[in-house]
Amino acid sequence: MIRVGIVGYGNVGRGAEAAVLQSKDMVLTGIFTRRAPETVHPYREDTPVYPMSVLEEGKVEVDVLLLCGGSATDLPVQTPELAKKYCVVDTFDTHARVPEHFANVDAAAKAGGTAAVISTGWDPGLFSMMRLLGTAILPEGSGDTFWGPGVSQGHSDAVRRIEGVADARQYTIPVQKTVSAVRKGESGFTARDKHTREVYVVLKEGADPQRVAQEIVTMPNYFEPYDTTVNFISAEEMAAEHAAMPHGGFVIRSGKLGEERQYSSLMEFKLELDSNPMFTGAIMAAFGRACYRLHEQGKAGCFTAFDVPLGLLSPLSAEELRANLL
Repeated sequence: MIRVGIVGYGNVGRGAEAAVLQSKDMVLTGIFTRRAPETVHPYREDTPVYPMSVLEEGKVEVDVLLLCGGSATDLPVQTPELAKKYCVVDTFDTHARVPEHFANVDAAAKAGGTAAVISTGWDPGLFSMMRLLGTAILPEGSGDTFWGPGVSQGHSDAVRRIEGVADARQYTIPVQKTVSAVRKGESGFTARDKHTREVYVVLKEGADPQRVAQEIVTMPNYFEPYDTTVNFISAEEMAAEHAAMPHGGFVIRSGKLGEERQYSSLMEFKLELDSNPMFTGAIMAAFGRACYRLHEQGKAGCFTAFDVPLGLLSPLSAEELRANLL
């Protein structure tokens, strides 16, 4: 049994917990939180809940940690720090900073002799794998990635970190005109051409809505490149209308094959998710299994979805995979 710990118990943490409990080859060792442990209530009452300090002291017997914090401020610090002592998996999703994050985690994991797999959500993660397949199979072509319509956990978390914000949801919405153009093989679209962003914010008492809105729309990497609309609503409206966390999206790649490029080809991978955090947690559990196996093979350092053989994600043996899925 692979002993798994979950670090952080927000929406993704609960998704990871559910996925581990569904995995027959995993056991949940504990949940590690910055909150008071007695305020955290796991699905199963007998699941231990510990303060983060226990991990920092290196006293935990665990095979892999699933790091469920946010990419804005949590993971850039937590992943390299914990990788010095433990095998870790995270969902770092700030695309522009992945090379920097990889270098930091790689140095820490190699120093500690551990394995770390970063950016394992569905984008980056699954969608990254599909983009790689598309460009490898159709090298002369074009394509793009579209997200939504749905709630982005990372962007919502980034807004919640702004001073004066009590709660927030951010919806990513594809521009359908651009989607149709990409399916026809057109390319060269900007971020602003492809998506709009809709933000719903509950303010803390006394917060300045104009300042908060300005901080949102000018946030680098997250909102600045897009047409963004900010809506201020009450906590009651948020609970009634924005409690669910659906999401999805698709990766498109089109190209021409044949000596005279006479054969058109279209590849498309699509996700439709009732619950973004539950699906993200399931991906983390699968990569947690792979991370454990990489370490068992004597490998250390940082890895991404590009570096992990697909077979390591499955609880099935190589023989079973060949017999049942190949």
